[in-house]
Amino acid sequence: MSRLDSFIRRMTAQRDILDHVCTEVAKMEGPVVELGLGNGRTFHHLRERLPGRRIVAFDRALAAHASSIPEAENLVLGEIRETASRFIGIDAALVHADIGTGYEDLDAVTSTWLPDLIARLLRVGGIAVSGTPLDHPQLQRLPPPPSVPADRYFVCRRV
Repeated sequence: MSRLDSFIRRMTAQRDILDHVCTEVAKMEGPVVELGLGNGRTFHHLRERLPGRRIVAFDRALAAHASSIPEAENLVLGEIRETASRFIGIDAALVHADIGTGYEDLDAVTSTWLPDLIARLLRVGGIAVSGTPLDHPQLQRLPPPPSVPADRYFVCRRV
């Protein structure tokens, strides 16, 4: 599969899962946490799906389109592992993480800390959506919507 086709499949899976979980997330209290703002497409999508909800976005540096930049108090720049750790206990209703690199060795390192960070950011019953697997005893894997192939994108609930 070409990298372009892989990207399109990943973005389609991301959108379909976020659309699927946003109905449930809308009924929960707590902010949304976006780990990996990037160019802001997902932030923009979440802002439309969850109007009025606080969305705290993290990234190493600001590279988002001007229309997709959170308010200054909801934008946290720096190494995500360190900066997001300061928000442990925020009781997020949703944490979305799209910080995979596509390089197995780098993503393996991220997998050593990301699941625990996400579990500690979420409220009990909150939803995690990630481009990389989230293996953690407090994160129960959920099936994706039928449109998303298994292991293309991951959905979990904090138990």
